[in-house]
Amino acid sequence: MTRSVTLDIGEITVNFPTFRAGLVVATGLAIQGGRPAALDGFIAETETQVAAWMGDRELADIAELKSWRDAYKAFGVKKTSYRSSVERLLKNIQRGAGVPWVNTLVDAYNTVSVRCFMPIGADDLERITLPLAFRYARAGDSFVALGDSAQTPDPPKPGEVVYADAAKCLCRRWNWYQDARSAVSISTTEAVLTVQTLTASRAEVAAAAETLVRLIADCCAATVAFDIADRAAPRVTVAT
Repeated sequence: MTRSVTLDIGEITVNFPTFRAGLVVATGLAIQGGRPAALDGFIAETETQVAAWMGDRELADIAELKSWRDAYKAFGVKKTSYRSSVERLLKNIQRGAGVPWVNTLVDAYNTVSVRCFMPIGADDLERITLPLAFRYARAGDSFVALGDSAQTPDPPKPGEVVYADAAKCLCRRWNWYQDARSAVSISTTEAVLTVQTLTASRAEVAAAAETLVRLIADCCAATVAFDIADRAAPRVTVAT
């Protein structure tokens, strides 16, 4: 089945003009619970390279991470417990914990995230209502944190940047934490992913997306395509 997915970041680029998002759409996914040898090797190589580069470097001194910290503060997030998804992954690498084991798709995009220093997230296409947008929170927005067994509603604060579909928030605080209702699993056959940056060039985002496309195609036997939204072209559509 052909899938066409639209993403709009125009509302955010007014105040964050350097924001770019690669929109990646994967169909025909065959997600495994374990890691095939090729993916395992790619992850091990990435963990070694990134750990060596980071050493004892302060996370706040890494330009991409600092840009997200500054952006969070700009829309009202004060607590240091709220950090971008890529910062949490890099902190794991730095302390020797490596990339978490989830499934082939999640492990693949988490590895590209730490390799390229860009937040990456994914949602099950069959569990979202198109179109998609990075935008400011609105009255009536809903959010249920992934991993919350009680499914407690936790709506975003006014002025908070969110990633949302037409019915709900998919991620709070831009790229801090994912909603439970659209999470990918080994039964997911179609997914949409976003590669996000405040500092990288369009070419660098494209390179990260291309790496992700190849990895998903190889490890999950999927058909994958991508495009990039930025201030010059804030609304993009990807079809597979």
